[in-house]
Amino acid sequence: MNYSEKVAGELNTLLKKNKDAEKGYQYAAENAQDSQLKAFFSERAQERYDFGHELETEIRDFGENPERGSSLAGDAHRTWMNLKSSLSSNKDEAALEEAVRGEQVAADEYEEVLKNPEIPPTTANLLLKQKNGIVAALNKLKGIKLQA
Repeated sequence: MNYSEKVAGELNTLLKKNKDAEKGYQYAAENAQDSQLKAFFSERAQERYDFGHELETEIRDFGENPERGSSLAGDAHRTWMNLKSSLSSNKDEAALEEAVRGEQVAADEYEEVLKNPEIPPTTANLLLKQKNGIVAALNKLKGIKLQA
């Protein structure tokens, strides 16, 4: 495996995770009752859509092809969110908890990729910008107080 294939592979993993997050946030926005939460989830879905396109461009810049579709883990996570929400008396609270958990995992995944010394500085800057957006969303999620 050559250098660009390895880096593109890591970026493709993040790409799939962003597509997963986009779909999860779209689902959460469609099903949220709280208007503040619905708007927040919609904004995050758009942000993750944008992140995905930035990553696709970066992967193409390496001369590689971006992967299509979401991951099996993402599909399983959405199924878990559906089940948890359907069983919860407070669906918005359950969705909020899952979003916090998902964003923490995403921030950690970005941090792992950023540790790779083979990541070029321009790619590292893009990943750091995206990670900072995820951390900002995570902090905002933790501060959301739902109406009782």
